[in-house]
Amino acid sequence: MIHRPPAPNSANEQKNQRIASAALFAALVLLALWVVREFLPAVAWACVIAIVLWPAYQAIERHRWFKCRTTWIATLLTVAIALLVVLPITVTAIQAGGEAHELYLWVRSAQENGVPVPDFVAQLPVGSHTLSAWWQTNLAPPLKASPAMKGLHSDALVTFGRHFGARALHASVTFGFMLVTLFVILQAGPRLSGTVMRGARRAFGADGAQLLQRMASAVRATVTGLVVVGLGEGVLLGIGYMLTGVPHAALLGTVTAIAAMLPFCAPVVFCGAALWLVVQGSVIGAVALAVVGFVVVFVAEHFVRPVLIGNSTRLPFLLVLFGILGGAATFGLIGIFIGPALMTVLMVLWVNWAE
Repeated sequence: MIHRPPAPNSANEQKNQRIASAALFAALVLLALWVVREFLPAVAWACVIAIVLWPAYQAIERHRWFKCRTTWIATLLTVAIALLVVLPITVTAIQAGGEAHELYLWVRSAQENGVPVPDFVAQLPVGSHTLSAWWQTNLAPPLKASPAMKGLHSDALVTFGRHFGARALHASVTFGFMLVTLFVILQAGPRLSGTVMRGARRAFGADGAQLLQRMASAVRATVTGLVVVGLGEGVLLGIGYMLTGVPHAALLGTVTAIAAMLPFCAPVVFCGAALWLVVQGSVIGAVALAVVGFVVVFVAEHFVRPVLIGNSTRLPFLLVLFGILGGAATFGLIGIFIGPALMTVLMVLWVNWAE
C-alpha cells in the first residue's frame, strides 16, 4: 500500500502552522519587550495613572466644551499630573535652598568649635552620664580633624554626588517618558479602551474581560487608598508639628503626606522632626510627636488603608496587606499597585473554581 502525504491544507498541517505562528508571535513579543525594557517602568506608571484618571476623563468628556476633544482632555490631565509632581518638589527645593545658608554656618561652627552637649542630656533619667561622656569625647571638640569631617572631603562624597545625580537624571527622564506615554494613552481614549476590552474578550472570553475590569478597579482603589490615607496622615501630623513648635509645619506636613502615600515611609519624616525637637531641648514634645506619629501610622497602615482598598475590590484585609507589601518588595514602587491587582485575580480565580 502506498502512503500518500497529507494534503497541504490538512488538519495536521494547520495545527502545526498555528503552533509555529504562536511560537513566532511569542518570540517577537519577548524580543520587542527586551528592546524597550528601559522604558517599561514609564509605560507601567502611565498605565496605572491612566486607569486612575479614567473616571475623571469620562466626566470631563461629558462636558459640552470637551465633547470629542480628546487631545484637549489628554493635555489637561497630563499637565495636571506634571504639576502635581513638580510643584511639591520645587517648593521643597526652594525651602531647602533658603535653609542651606544656616546649615552651612552650623557646619562651619561645628568644625571650628564642636557641638556643645545639649541641656536635655543632663535631664535624662537613664544614661545621662554615659551619653554626656560620649558627646564630650566625640562631638564637643572641634570636628575639623574628626574622621567624619575628613570623610566629607574625600572621594566618597564625590562618588555619592555623582551617583545621586545619575539617579535623579534617570528618574527625570523616566518621568518625562511617562508623561508622553500618558498623553498618548489618554488621547486614544475610548478607542483604546474598547480595543483592549475586545482583545480580552477574544482571547479569554467574557470572564477574561470581567477579570481585566476587576484588576483595573483594584489598581484604582489602591491609588485612592494611598492618596486618601497619605493626605490624612499629613494633615494630622502637620497639626502635631505645629503644636510642638517644629518650623515649617505646613511644608513638613506636605512632605509627610507624600511620604505616607508609600507604606511605612512617614516615620522617617516625623522621627526626623522629633530628633530636631530633642536637639532643641524639647524632649516632651519629641516624645509626644513620636508617639502620636506611630499611633497614626499604625492605625492608617493596618486598618484604614486596607479597609478602603478592600471594600472597593472586595478583597479580605489580609490579602490587601499582603498585596501592598509583597508587591512593593517584589516589583518596587510600582508593585504597590500591581500587588492588589494580582490578589484580585487570585481571589476571582478561587471563587470561580470553588463554585
